[in-house]
Amino acid sequence: MDSNKYELILCIVNAGFSQNVMEAARSAGAKGGTVLRARGSANPEAEDFFNIKIQPEKEMVMILVPASIKDEVMKTIYKESGIAAEAQGIAFSLPVNRTTTIKE
Repeated sequence: MDSNKYELILCIVNAGFSQNVMEAARSAGAKGGTVLRARGSANPEAEDFFNIKIQPEKEMVMILVPASIKDEVMKTIYKESGIAAEAQGIAFSLPVNRTTTIKE
């Protein structure tokens, strides 16, 4: 049984689509996220394999959610911004073993 209280969802989308990801995630219960600008490094063979044109400019959305809602958040993101959508997004999650807060 998974004992992690939180999961980190990472979603990589074409530039300009991070807001779509966050709207989908919020509709499934996420509270917020962090967006990072990124650059893809796929080669032509990857484009042929996925049968899509890969744009080099990307955005990565990081969303920390309770483990209990991770599946629903990921499904909702995929419906709105998955690989078949214009965002061409991929998402995966990582378990979070520990969190902390900083108090001054």
